[in-house]
Amino acid sequence: MGKQFDQIGDDHRAFIEQQHMFFCGSAAPEGKVNISPKGNDSLRVMSPTRIVWRNLTGSGNETAGHLPLNPRMTLMWVGFETRPMIMRAYGTAKCLHPRDTEFDALNALFPPHIGARQIYDMHVDMLQTSCGYAVPFFDHVGPRDVLDKWADNKGRTGIDTYWQDRNQHTLDGLPTHILDKSE
Repeated sequence: MGKQFDQIGDDHRAFIEQQHMFFCGSAAPEGKVNISPKGNDSLRVMSPTRIVWRNLTGSGNETAGHLPLNPRMTLMWVGFETRPMIMRAYGTAKCLHPRDTEFDALNALFPPHIGARQIYDMHVDMLQTSCGYAVPFFDHVGPRDVLDKWADNKGRTGIDTYWQDRNQHTLDGLPTHILDKSE
């Protein structure tokens, strides 16, 4: 049976920190629901009710377009290797871009990466755990370096061009605000 908690406890935090990947779900009031797998060293539990995670440049940019219209976010971790558990964090989040004041301090929590595109700052309203008894075992072989090499080869100018050409709108045509000017 699933259990709900009003905050992230020490055991929950340990489980989160042991996982090699997580999934993020978001949706605007209309249109497609997005679920994305995330990996690398990209998530920090900041407090019992706060998680931040860094999003690197990639082919889609759905969450950045969803949150201004609907700030709800769900994060999910799955125990593939040992502990049979599924954990979801439900809450609201804001999107920070490199131009935003808070971005640099939060980005410094992670290893340097030229493709750092957004940081999502999530307030957790509820955490839910459930059994992962039907989840198969998967062995973690290691992180992929493909995105790192891709970003390094593009360089800053290439990343900026990619944002211009490929990351300004969601699949439903919503603006992602990636190139908005500082206010």
